[in-house]
Amino acid sequence: MNSLFRQFKVKVLALIALAMTVCLTAVSCSGGGSSEASASVSPEAAVDYVHTVLLADRTAYTKHVINRLKTLEGKEKPDGVVSAEATEAWQETNGVPLPAQMFRLGSEIASEETSAFTYGLISPWNINDNQAPKTEFEKKAMEEVVNTGEPYKDYQEIGGQQYYSAVYPDKAVAEACVTCHNNHPVHKERYPDKTFKMDDVMGGIIINLPIEES
Repeated sequence: MNSLFRQFKVKVLALIALAMTVCLTAVSCSGGGSSEASASVSPEAAVDYVHTVLLADRTAYTKHVINRLKTLEGKEKPDGVVSAEATEAWQETNGVPLPAQMFRLGSEIASEETSAFTYGLISPWNINDNQAPKTEFEKKAMEEVVNTGEPYKDYQEIGGQQYYSAVYPDKAVAEACVTCHNNHPVHKERYPDKTFKMDDVMGGIIINLPIEES
């Protein structure tokens, strides 16, 4: 499992490097700009590249791993073909992490390897308190993303450090997402009137890039 997490993290970092290489090559071929300027990539482009990889990996894990398992949080799945269970208590039961847990594990490993950026999940319907929108930016961004279904991007300051931050809609891409959240006891207690459907915005993927002041 650790090997899979490492591959996930390496893929993200490799994509950023690729983006910077493409930018450098394009400017070099055009014959303009200094070497210092040509090696840069805009913060908006960088967060978009990171988000593309994160979303692709999470969607693939949900559709092609979680959906193939025979059991989801103690309930049999009629279309399951692999004798394993996806469950929040995966470590105690020798099961498989839920998609949100897999995402958080990848985020933790990436943060051990680089301080170039951070990412995570936030939601106004959070089950884990650590995923509640906390800063003014996160609260405003989450409200905009829920209302519009579109990404929200802006600069923010955290602890004296400037960041370019983006929150992207985190939508229900598989029935497992909807079923797991709607039936979770914490969700039922906190948000009894909230019932998710496929393609609903369930929260946001937040990416923070530290910005060097010139």
